[in-house]
Amino acid sequence: PRYNHPMSRTLAYTPASPAVRHLAGIDATLGKLIDAVGPVEQTLEDDPYGSLAGAIVAQQLSDKAATTIWNRVVAALGGDPTPERILATDEDTLRGAGLSRSKVSFLRDLAARVGDGSLDLTRIALLPDEDVIGELTIVKGIGRWTAEMFLIFSLGRPDVLAVDDGALRATVAWLYGMDGEATRDAVAQIGEAWRPHRTAASLYLWRGLALRRSGGLEGWPGQRA
Repeated sequence: PRYNHPMSRTLAYTPASPAVRHLAGIDATLGKLIDAVGPVEQTLEDDPYGSLAGAIVAQQLSDKAATTIWNRVVAALGGDPTPERILATDEDTLRGAGLSRSKVSFLRDLAARVGDGSLDLTRIALLPDEDVIGELTIVKGIGRWTAEMFLIFSLGRPDVLAVDDGALRATVAWLYGMDGEATRDAVAQIGEAWRPHRTAASLYLWRGLALRRSGGLEGWPGQRA
């Protein structure tokens, strides 16, 4: 993969990638899914502040609803969803765009911290994963899952496994023949073998879930009995 390079904003995996060779060699079941999914490219997000603000808006919403509300928020802010504009906009206007009172509070807390420099998104991009999580989760409304998504999709960190992610746990349960949804501990235990390439494994699991839902894995033999 390519990550954390100033000229590259893409995570890219092919059969020749060290991450893919490692995952397929250490875990035959995941390797079959990787073969079925094929090459993966993930473009990273260029605006770290916007990424976090959008993640707050998207909490507990479908992708479609989250996009609709975020677009309304941007419009309500005059197309300029900067920390300064969020702090200067009254609550009624933000709520009128579809935000709950708690999400308005969360967005303002993020905006205030970025605005006064107490949350320096340029600086934290240089920190180890757990330190990034520690700094981000001080913000109201940002938990570990949101911080881990930031590590993957904004910073391109190579070894992130978000065991709180429901889609990930559902896919692990299906792939490894478990009843119901895999527990966090089960995902973490299986994922130990994937280090230091757990981000690549996660991307393949998410892509595999999408392929399965579209019917693209019908009759696929990779699932264990």
